[in-house]
Amino acid sequence: MRFSGPCVEAPDVPALVRFYERFLGWEVEELVGPRDDRPAGWGWGRLRPADRAPGHKIEVQWQEHYRRPVWPGAPGEPTMQWHLDWWVEDLEAGVAWAIECGAEEAAPQPPDRDRSRLRIMLDPAGHPFCLWT
Repeated sequence: MRFSGPCVEAPDVPALVRFYERFLGWEVEELVGPRDDRPAGWGWGRLRPADRAPGHKIEVQWQEHYRRPVWPGAPGEPTMQWHLDWWVEDLEAGVAWAIECGAEEAAPQPPDRDRSRLRIMLDPAGHPFCLWT
């Protein structure tokens, strides 16, 4: 058995697939949707890096009842179930690139973490991810 990569839910599959395509420079291996006979944002997609390394893929699937996670967690609100960590050589450049691609920097950042080494970001669907160096 080996890990093949995560599948995240989203209210707008094409938009989130295109975000990760630009942000990571990965290739869209498959994108199904949108379709006229389905709700806006419907679909499924898979991205992989150019080298197609095993265990390196992200899938995005439509969820009709998707609710954006709340960061930090709050009682009665959908919370982050898990997150992806992305190592970058230059944290400030990585944060700027993520924002240019459509992410936002999470607020607040954890007070017990070194902001020069780690930043929590939110993708366009609200999924938290970390940039670290």
